Amino acid sequence: MIRLGVNIDHVATIRQARNTPYPDILAAAKLAQAGGADQITVHLREDRRHIQDEDVRLLRHEIRLPLNLEMAAVDDITEVAIRVRPKSATLVPERRLELTTERGLDLVEEFQPISPYIQKLKKNGIEVSLFIDPEEEQVRAAHELQVSTVEFHTGAFAAATNMLTRDQELGKLRRAARLAKERGLKVAAGHGLHYENTKTLIKTVPEIGELNIGHAIVARAILVGLDNAVREMKELLK
Repeated sequence: MIRLGVNIDHVATIRQARNTPYPDILAAAKLAQAGGADQITVHLREDRRHIQDEDVRLLRHEIRLPLNLEMAAVDDITEVAIRVRPKSATLVPERRLELTTERGLDLVEEFQPISPYIQKLKKNGIEVSLFIDPEEEQVRAAHELQVSTVEFHTGAFAAATNMLTRDQELGKLRRAARLAKERGLKVAAGHGLHYENTKTLIKTVPEIGELNIGHAIVARAILVGLDNAVREMKELLK
């Protein structure tokens, strides 16, 4: 069974839109857990646009599921991670003006700057995953950085508007995932995935062991409830 990480950032987005104490991020995590989520994923951004430091602390200590913290490789967020100690940290690129993460890390260019952050997290008992585009050179660099997991950015696949482009992106994902497995890396994927394209992805790329999905699940939850939205996604992964 593929593990499902449920990203609840957008529950916090609704809360921050009116600066209210609701919807309750902890209650959302517990509903995701009731629906069968295997982990909770949140992105603590530098601008704190949705998830806040206290959310991370609460989730780490008040839910039974593993916490996966998405974060930029910067000092202040690293200090939060070390203080809270989530099970895993997924390092992602971050730009202040972007609506959502637009690309994977360029590990070839950023190999030296990112390495100390990886070592610091690992030294504190936090598993490290790197969010990368499905490119073989990025997989090789991730292996050299001695992380346990790579998470492939599936945005280009999700955004494909025709079958040719979709199949080309699936081919990239398949080749990169195969190489990652050969190098002993665990394979995750996420970004732009929903209840239709997820089925195609997992059938085509069997190396994937984990998906992190947020927007589609939270959007579906408006209609059916968060626990049911998670349950429906889990059914697709069987």
